[in-house]
Amino acid sequence: MIQVRERYNRRFKPRFNKPLPRGVVPSFFTLMNLFCGFMAIVMISEGKLAHGAWLIVFAGVFDGLDGFMARLTSSSGQFGAELDSLSDVVSFGVAPGLLLYKYGLFMLTQPVGILLAALPALCGAIRLARFNVGSQTDSSTDYFQGMPIPIQAGMVVSFYLFFRDVPEWFQWLDNGLNQVLVPMVIILSVLMVGSVPFDKLPRIVRGEPVDKPRVYWFAALFLLWVIFHENGLIVAMVLYISRGLYTGFRQFWTEFMSEDPKVQA
Repeated sequence: MIQVRERYNRRFKPRFNKPLPRGVVPSFFTLMNLFCGFMAIVMISEGKLAHGAWLIVFAGVFDGLDGFMARLTSSSGQFGAELDSLSDVVSFGVAPGLLLYKYGLFMLTQPVGILLAALPALCGAIRLARFNVGSQTDSSTDYFQGMPIPIQAGMVVSFYLFFRDVPEWFQWLDNGLNQVLVPMVIILSVLMVGSVPFDKLPRIVRGEPVDKPRVYWFAALFLLWVIFHENGLIVAMVLYISRGLYTGFRQFWTEFMSEDPKVQA
């Protein structure tokens, strides 16, 4: 009996004692992001737009947590980056596009409404592919090149949550709600595939200096959402996007003014 137990322990016990890979923790949050995106699509397709919108918000929370956990456990890698991108296309591309379609774009002449609703997913996929390629060469900058796809989704969701109970705000427009939705979708999609710089979350690494102004900036945006809910969320999204546009304009203007007039001549 003792010999049988010893043979069992030698064969099976090491398997049970083997520690889990560190990448499991951030991957769990990434999959929760994807699950929330899937549930958002289900809710929106059933006509529960508000439930779907908040599920997209929760997907954004999990998306932030997976990056934080990857840095905390020092387990970031190519697998995690690819899984994160696939999840983001669903949660922040397909789900917001379906929300836009059900909210108002379905009233447009087809297939115009469908094509516009597909822009967040199409441009978001391009944005994520470009980010993955760029992150392999340089990840030291403090800015994203192009607007992150979760911010686009956050703007779409906050717009819906803020204006869903006040449809009369758009009655005075010739084309009603779609006169605002159409340019908003196009502008957000262009910003994703453009080169306007947008702030990255500051990296907090033990023993390295912290960019305190950037930490305070993101903390203020987060508190706006937590305290004022959908009202704070739309203000936070507008402030973040406005800051990116201002930074891009300032960089363009600085480069334009610093050009040598002799070279232009």
